[in-house]
Amino acid sequence: MNMLLSNETDLSAAELRAMCRSGTFDGPTAGYADNHVQANLMIVPQEYAFDFLLFCQRNPKPCPLVEVLEPGRFAPRSAEQADLRSDLPGYRIFEHGVLVREVTDISEFWRDDLVSFLIGCSFSFESALVAGGIALRHIEQQRNVAMYKTTLPCVPAGRFSGNAVVSMRPVKSRDVARAVEITARLPQVHGAPVHIGNPQVIGIADLMRPDFGDAVAIMDDELPVFWACGVTPQYVAEMSKLPFCITHAPGKMFVTDRLNE
Repeated sequence: MNMLLSNETDLSAAELRAMCRSGTFDGPTAGYADNHVQANLMIVPQEYAFDFLLFCQRNPKPCPLVEVLEPGRFAPRSAEQADLRSDLPGYRIFEHGVLVREVTDISEFWRDDLVSFLIGCSFSFESALVAGGIALRHIEQQRNVAMYKTTLPCVPAGRFSGNAVVSMRPVKSRDVARAVEITARLPQVHGAPVHIGNPQVIGIADLMRPDFGDAVAIMDDELPVFWACGVTPQYVAEMSKLPFCITHAPGKMFVTDRLNE
């Protein structure tokens, strides 16, 4: 469905959300609506909302909060005309920690007790990296960013416990320090990397086999650089066997009206 055309990356946030709602866009949002805050989505029943809020506060690197909505609300303040039930390219529905369905609209699954959390996304710092002269291969190749489950433990909170997910971008060795400096200025979208170099140290066996997204080659003059990732709540919900939750599909974010800077 999604076909990346040269002028499509210039879409406004509202135009991109409208395409998601109409079903004409269902791909990864990396590289779109430049300079707008993109957000991961986690929706949980109200009975688990406080535990998840506490989990986010205890784990700000993978789960930097952008906004928390009241139970039953689906129009966020960060994009007042938007509808979280339809304005993302894709959603995942989990039951007892098992992925049971992937859909492009969750209106039929909506309940008045559902609480939505918007969590900062590393796609938001990519424009800063590109502006700083650091090329991003997954955008150049029109792929989803590679994401991996790790052995890095999160701080548990109530029902929620588990390990972090990271996203990886190859960076030329000479540019790694600048990539760290640029992203460290943006803690609201994961901030500085959590690991650089040998992936086995954080439990990743094979970079060419990501758990989410698409693999990209790493050249001889590059290092793999890993940032905390907002897909972490999906992995934690899986490990915690949460009875029910709805998330974004990896790489398919909610694009807000807020600007990164």
